[in-house]
Amino acid sequence: MMSLRTLARSAPRALSRASSAFTRSQVAGRTIQSTRTSAFLRPQQASAFSTTVFRRTAAADIEEELSAKLASEIQFEEEVKATQDQPASIKDYLENGPFQIKDVPGKEDVVLTRTYGSEKITVTFSIADLQNMEQDVFDEDAALGDEEAEGKEAEQDGAEGEEDLAEEPSVPCRLNVVVEKPGKGALAVEAVAQDGAIVVENLYYYQDAKLAHAATADASHASQDVYPGPPFGSLDEDLQILMERYLEERGITTALAVFVPDYMDMKEQKEYLAWLNNVKSFVDTAA
Repeated sequence: MMSLRTLARSAPRALSRASSAFTRSQVAGRTIQSTRTSAFLRPQQASAFSTTVFRRTAAADIEEELSAKLASEIQFEEEVKATQDQPASIKDYLENGPFQIKDVPGKEDVVLTRTYGSEKITVTFSIADLQNMEQDVFDEDAALGDEEAEGKEAEQDGAEGEEDLAEEPSVPCRLNVVVEKPGKGALAVEAVAQDGAIVVENLYYYQDAKLAHAATADASHASQDVYPGPPFGSLDEDLQILMERYLEERGITTALAVFVPDYMDMKEQKEYLAWLNNVKSFVDTAA
């Protein structure tokens, strides 16, 4: 299910964006009118000095207003953060899970690594999935702008209540899993973690393990020339089951499927709050 934090944030943002769009249209109208008036009176102006002062004052007002809005958003995010405890799934997994986590502040990707015998296993996921999900929700809400659609939606919400929210699917989190063996290349698995389950979508084999990570443009280009194999869903059913068990033994389990969406949501909130503070610091710094 989409987290309460995501729902709490998406609603005020949607309202704010809608309000901003209306405000921009009003401002645009005033700007056009103001421009025409200024053009009409321009021959009577003695100098441009007063106009320059006005522009500087207006710019200062805009910066002050922007800073205040950023401060308000920061306060909102801090309040949301203070009212929500860290999910137990995150604490339990970090303490008892088999993977070591690499989470660099300011980066979208999170990397989990572990060894299994002589194998090196890497799992990568990104908070971009959550951001895309929030954008999709906003786009869908914006498309229901007429009163009839809003009335039907309100009626359905009233009838279904909280039970409907409980059944709403969680954010699908894409996982890139790489299993490497020394001198034997690597298996690369594309999977999705959602609703406590991991669904394998594609399975690749690379003789050169570097191609499985495709960390550079050259490696990414070279990996495209490798035969990708058939879609995982088209494989023999027993083969699919055995491959899933193979991955489970290496830590690609239900516990991981529960941990990733919760951690991704927490990280996205931290990154957004840090971004707000960085932007406010930039705006508040004197030129």
